[in-house]
Amino acid sequence: MMPVMTAPEISADDGLVRAAAAGDRAAFGELYVRYARLVHGILLARVPPAEADDLVQDVFLSAMRQLRGLRTVAAFRGWLAAIARNRATDYFRQARSCVPIEENMKPDSHAAAGGLDAREVLDVIRQLPEAYRETMILRLVEGMTGPEIARQTGLTADSVRVNLCRGMKMLRGLLGGVDAK
Repeated sequence: MMPVMTAPEISADDGLVRAAAAGDRAAFGELYVRYARLVHGILLARVPPAEADDLVQDVFLSAMRQLRGLRTVAAFRGWLAAIARNRATDYFRQARSCVPIEENMKPDSHAAAGGLDAREVLDVIRQLPEAYRETMILRLVEGMTGPEIARQTGLTADSVRVNLCRGMKMLRGLLGGVDAK
């Protein structure tokens, strides 16, 4: 069964986008609440996890500045996702003059027992093909349901289901003997 956006949901987003474009910061704040998980998931699939939160803020600041130039209000979601993807690409183009500080991480009992911690699993997910990587991050990290992912990304429910199924199969293969529950 394919999720369909209802007329009130579409018009509510359209109204918020129009109000935000006119300078209503509360409307833009509501758009942030609705789409921050999507942007975070897109970024987390592409940049180091420690950078994702700051880049989410960068994406929304950029969107706020450019919102008046958005031609079609209904394109907001895809436009915002494109800004996030472009910001991730820009992140790697910038010359890094700072050397990151190593974190003092104590191995937890799971990692000490031969398992992987969350960062290691995230690194493995980031090795997946892009179509699977983004969908898997939105599901496993951001906690979105299949219908939510479909609605937020514009993919069909069937495409999301296939991406999740194939992504999980590939992830299990990459993790090898480690339990990937």
